Amino acid sequence: MILAGLGGATVTAFGLFAIQSFFAPVFLALILTICVHPLRRALERRGTPQGIATGTVIAAVFILLAAFVAALVIAFAQFAALLPQYAPQIQAIGQSIADALAVAGLDQQQIQAVVANLDPSRLVAFVGGILGSVTNIGFALVIILTTLILMAMDATFIPTLFRQVDAERPAMITSLQSFAGGVRKYMVATTGLGIAQGVLNWVALMILGVPGAFLWGLLAFLCSFIPNIGYFIAIVPPLVFGYFTGGWGTVIAIVVIYGVINAVVQSIIQPRIVGNAVALSQTITFVSVLFWAVVIGPIGAILAIPLTLLVRTLLIDSDPAARWWRPVIGDFSETKLLMKTETDQAKLRRNLKGTSHHG
Repeated sequence: MILAGLGGATVTAFGLFAIQSFFAPVFLALILTICVHPLRRALERRGTPQGIATGTVIAAVFILLAAFVAALVIAFAQFAALLPQYAPQIQAIGQSIADALAVAGLDQQQIQAVVANLDPSRLVAFVGGILGSVTNIGFALVIILTTLILMAMDATFIPTLFRQVDAERPAMITSLQSFAGGVRKYMVATTGLGIAQGVLNWVALMILGVPGAFLWGLLAFLCSFIPNIGYFIAIVPPLVFGYFTGGWGTVIAIVVIYGVINAVVQSIIQPRIVGNAVALSQTITFVSVLFWAVVIGPIGAILAIPLTLLVRTLLIDSDPAARWWRPVIGDFSETKLLMKTETDQAKLRRNLKGTSHHG
């Protein structure tokens, strides 16, 4: 059974890799539909006709997507204009790396292959390729918009459909509702906090005089969706350009500012807002980012948490016999209570032993 499960997972992963060009935008459209669904319910509760409610939801998502795509285009244009200005410094860094690799014993051909990737024109082309795969302005955007319209129209049947299926598959309906609620809570909270994080970083970098502040603020917003490693991705470019313009003092200031903002948002505010909506261990979260990035590309790192929650919903939450897996993969709500009880009992035993010994 274990080998059959691993084989099925391998076939599924390769299948998703083969269809990533349209699976990723369709899944993104699903997540967006789930996130804006409360708007539809609020409008319908106020007596708004279903057609107008559906149109309002679609328009809201369209506006969000248009603003995001416009921000990406502006940021890439800024990056393409900024990078050539610092070509000598980048080439100097490349030469330093080449010297270090030569000392380490690498041959000249390997060193040239590494240093060639630091060419400013190649960096622009590389970032452009990443942005193209994430946004996919042509094909993927058409899929997202079309799927959003169709999903928004089909969403009118969801409440009745759930009641219809609940009689035969109550566990599946409960798990799907939990998935929708958890994803909505996570995505909305992460988006709001990511915007705040990006704006704060943008303002701080502008004050420090770091070039491309808007671009790095947008990068911080995108990386807020990538658990564990997003912070390190977001901080590297500002550090490099901060060093170019202000030296080590600016670098230290950026590290402190990013560290404080990230610690407050990611470690204090977000866990209080999201709560147990995700319930994945740190190890599972980190591995899921790497796994989904390989399977469906860079956007997989951004959608890693919703994708992993969907897998958990289908394989674990929908099957009462498999619920025991939840604490294994990170739902520590009962585990923490059990650990607290065991700790309290151990303290009580030590106190009783100390009291009897003293007596």
